[in-house]
Amino acid sequence: MQLYFGDLHNHCGISYGYGSLENSLAAAREQLDFCAVTGHAMWPDIPARTPATDFLVAFHERGFAKLAAGWEGVRATIAAANAPGEFATFQSYEMHSRAYGDHHILSPADDLPLAQGESPDEILAAVAPRPAIAVPHHVAYVPGYRGIVWERYRAVRSPLVEVFSKHGSGFSDEGPYPYLHTMGPRDGRSTVRRGLEMGHRFGFTGSTDHHAGYPGSHGDGRVAVWAESLTREALWEAFLARRTYAVTGDKIACRFSVNGAPMGSVVAGGGLRRVALDARACAAIDKVIIYRDGRPWQIVNGETLGDASATGPYKVRIEMGWGKAPDAYAWEGIARVPGGAVRSVETCFRGRSVLAPTQDRAEDPDINALDNHLLSSGPQEVAWRCETLKNPSTLHPATAALILEIDGDPAAALHVALNGVEMAATIGGLLEGGRATHMQPHNAEAFLLHRAVPEAAYALQREWTDEGGGSYYAEVRQANGQIAWVSPVWAEG
Repeated sequence: MQLYFGDLHNHCGISYGYGSLENSLAAAREQLDFCAVTGHAMWPDIPARTPATDFLVAFHERGFAKLAAGWEGVRATIAAANAPGEFATFQSYEMHSRAYGDHHILSPADDLPLAQGESPDEILAAVAPRPAIAVPHHVAYVPGYRGIVWERYRAVRSPLVEVFSKHGSGFSDEGPYPYLHTMGPRDGRSTVRRGLEMGHRFGFTGSTDHHAGYPGSHGDGRVAVWAESLTREALWEAFLARRTYAVTGDKIACRFSVNGAPMGSVVAGGGLRRVALDARACAAIDKVIIYRDGRPWQIVNGETLGDASATGPYKVRIEMGWGKAPDAYAWEGIARVPGGAVRSVETCFRGRSVLAPTQDRAEDPDINALDNHLLSSGPQEVAWRCETLKNPSTLHPATAALILEIDGDPAAALHVALNGVEMAATIGGLLEGGRATHMQPHNAEAFLLHRAVPEAAYALQREWTDEGGGSYYAEVRQANGQIAWVSPVWAEG
């Protein structure tokens, strides 16, 4: 099995939203393995039109009509972007619902019809015999107010449930990433945890729910999948088998199994159970929690994992942004590692942060046609271009970053040049703390070489044994706030 990352729920100007479909697919291909660009299609129980709801109803109805009028072209563009072995695409559209909670319909079939229905079941019946599933998203809103209604959930139509997006984390009503959108707070009756407590079986996904054409925008949600190959067929088999997990942004690599059966599986029989987790994070691990029957069972604290002076490889994040420029700020960078070697590179690019239409934002097909590209990557040198925007608040980043995994020892150096400003540090120096510099004397953009993290602090491989328990799942938290929620394995008997 190979590990792939994607975004199965995001929006652009094909319905209500911003940015072109072509730019969306280009952004996705830059740092993802697969994606679906989702159109808003229907809201069967939309509120009645009144002066108070006029804008809400109007922009939804315009968006639905726009998708319907352009659906044939949307399908064709998404189909043309599918490249087996390189990049996979899926067809998708969304149903709003107060009675069931919002779902997006997902299919590998390029002739997927834009079906209407009062429920997810009606839509899936209408598109049959084409393969399709309905994925619930932002589930933790109030049930009856666009949150999921678990009493109406059916695993056969929804083997996957979206745990995280720009809305926040729906996993729990008390964990990090609360819901802050105008749609309201999280409700304990509709969280992912509550669905598991009720005995429902589903895999976890993350996606951005981005509304300005930037699938995979870092920090807004992504889904990881273990599949045999980068093809629609292999990925679809993995979706149905629930070999998925959700990440906030960083591509945390997780293998999780019970008696050798991977995430999403059902293990038959009793006896001794071997619960195994192999995690390679993108920053220092803060905490790993293994849940048994919904309760914390094994906890590993990051402070116990590795000495800061441990040998490599090391991970170093190069982050750019800040400042107060009114529009995008362009960066051109190069990093060299004399005395070491770059083992891998991960990009953490973002689009403009847009979650829903507003009355003051005009349509702009190029809103997220950002020049974010990894130009070259070799053992001694990495080059890139990207654009950043000023942070919308002191708690909401709009920065960009690259994560370098570097082979070497503490004497190895990292030389970074960005827009002609240079900074150099040894790995040993960065083990003691990060270093930053500004591009201008005051309130200017800046870049930061984060604290280096040795492998002992970002990699974990553990196995536990247990004689009981009906389900097991994992959560991996990094010290920088990034999280992976790993789908369960259910043990019967």
